Amino acid sequence: MHQASGSRWQITTDTSGPMMIALYVRDTVGLNGAGHPALSHAVPKIRPADHTHLTADVGGLSALKTEWEAWWEQLVKAHPQTSPELSPPEFGAFGNSPALQRVLQAHFGAALTWARERRSEYARLEAERLASGTDQLLEELVDDRLMEVGRDSRDFTLTIIELPLNEQRAWYLEPDKIIMSHQLMGQPELFRSYVQPVVEILV
Repeated sequence: MHQASGSRWQITTDTSGPMMIALYVRDTVGLNGAGHPALSHAVPKIRPADHTHLTADVGGLSALKTEWEAWWEQLVKAHPQTSPELSPPEFGAFGNSPALQRVLQAHFGAALTWARERRSEYARLEAERLASGTDQLLEELVDDRLMEVGRDSRDFTLTIIELPLNEQRAWYLEPDKIIMSHQLMGQPELFRSYVQPVVEILV
């Protein structure tokens, strides 16, 4: 986790293990375009599998999509907390989402391993940014905007959730969250094109 802050503002960048697990589930069951915002596929690519046999008697793929989208919305809203609780092997918190509960029971081990590997990669990425000074980009964005407007910043917090996504872009979730590809900050111009307009609104 990295925090950039001034006297009246704070921007936090971090990743999310539960959201990575949700992305793994989404991609392995082939829920393309599910959720708001509709994020691109995770990287490295997750092999899709047929889940018809698992979910057929609890609403099938359409029920699974609805349940997954409700879960994703909760995860985004609750971040950085985890809600609902991921508690194997029963996943009791998903009792009202039987299709999703079955998929979690079937794939949690693989999803957890995949998410842990991504977290390790993210930790290395953060260390590289610290060493190269890339992590100063956010302070620079805010400072540039403050110079432009010629006043102190308004009070604001912004949370940037970095996830292993194959599309190099960011998705702004009003009022105070951004989901973005974990590689985006490594491309300063592209990063600015997505994050600067948000900073301009908030500052």
